Amino acid sequence: MTPSSTGDPLAAVPRPAERRLALRVTRDAQRVVRGGHPWLFDRGITDLRGEGAPGDLAVIFDDRRRFLAIGLYDPTSPIRVRVLQHGEPTTIDRSFLHDRLAKAADWRAGLPGTGTTGYRVVNGENDGLPGLVIDRYDATLVLKIYTLAWLPWLADLRAALDAVMPARSVVLRLSRDVGRRTELLYGLTDGVTLSGETPEGSVRFTENGLRFEADVVHGQKTGFYLDQRENRARVEHLASGRRTLNAFAYTGGFSLYAARGGAPEIVSLDASSAALAAAERNFALNRDIPAVAAARHSVLVADAFAALADLRRDGNRFEMVVVDPPALAVQESQIAVALRAYERLVGLALGVLAPGGVLVAASCSARIGADTFFEAVHRAAGRPLTELERTGHPLDHPVRFPEGAYLKCLFARAA
Repeated sequence: MTPSSTGDPLAAVPRPAERRLALRVTRDAQRVVRGGHPWLFDRGITDLRGEGAPGDLAVIFDDRRRFLAIGLYDPTSPIRVRVLQHGEPTTIDRSFLHDRLAKAADWRAGLPGTGTTGYRVVNGENDGLPGLVIDRYDATLVLKIYTLAWLPWLADLRAALDAVMPARSVVLRLSRDVGRRTELLYGLTDGVTLSGETPEGSVRFTENGLRFEADVVHGQKTGFYLDQRENRARVEHLASGRRTLNAFAYTGGFSLYAARGGAPEIVSLDASSAALAAAERNFALNRDIPAVAAARHSVLVADAFAALADLRRDGNRFEMVVVDPPALAVQESQIAVALRAYERLVGLALGVLAPGGVLVAASCSARIGADTFFEAVHRAAGRPLTELERTGHPLDHPVRFPEGAYLKCLFARAA
């Protein structure tokens, strides 16, 4: 790492405006906001006093002019207001951000004691900071924004972070929608270092005592799929003696846990050669662990659907198969197609799973509910599945509103 030499990247970003927008909303929107939901959609607004810019504070009133909530306004998003405070008026400032960050940090205070220095620090709406995710990778914090409304607040957020959870580096990541708005970013780019040292290459962290690297500047999400930590640990406990296939392996998280758990052979399958090269480096980081050193790890760069069919045709069988694809349903209109894809994947996975083997099937599609997903897995199985466990979100990814629930995973033994 070397110190950033570009000056303050937030110098050109305007500070939060002094003005407050006043919003009146529909009866339905009042009911939803009064119930504590963190989103106000554009269609719920009936009257707006003033012209709002991204990051302006918007005060939401009911039809009797009573305070309902206050949040960050974003005229570029269908989610027009991300609510920060419900019910009682409060001042939104650096002190407010400090308190929310401190509460989030307290919730996760026990994780470092588990040999884990890579975990989610702020889970957006579920930690009272909607549209914002912060992940820790040892001494590096990665801050990802999903709305332009956070731009004017980044300087205050950076200062609050420095007080609550000091880090060697703070890196900014932009969601796809935010990154497209180049004319509104004041020169900010995805992966820019907001403070401290600019990461050179991947950063290292630990998870349950295993060592990993993450590309926090260019990698998917913020560099690693931190939400699967507990499911990876479950795979480790099931892995002994089981030849394991990890489909959609990315950088090999499930694969490495299976190796430490005693899997004699692991195949990591992914369409990205760069991700699988990182998986091999992660194995190399842990070769001092006898079980990892003893395991045979190979990578297969291929489309998972095609590769699973080829493996079955060639007579390959595994005692455990992990299927953890990316989100297949981002929009409501994609649900039916996504369910068919999940069912096809399950069928293909079971085609290479030996009798008595363990299937691990996960979905991160928020649009597909847990019960619907689990039913689809059973429907696609074609042979009896004995459920071992259904799992959801880990401690550092709390769920405190309905749309916040996206992760579900089924562990099952096949006949």
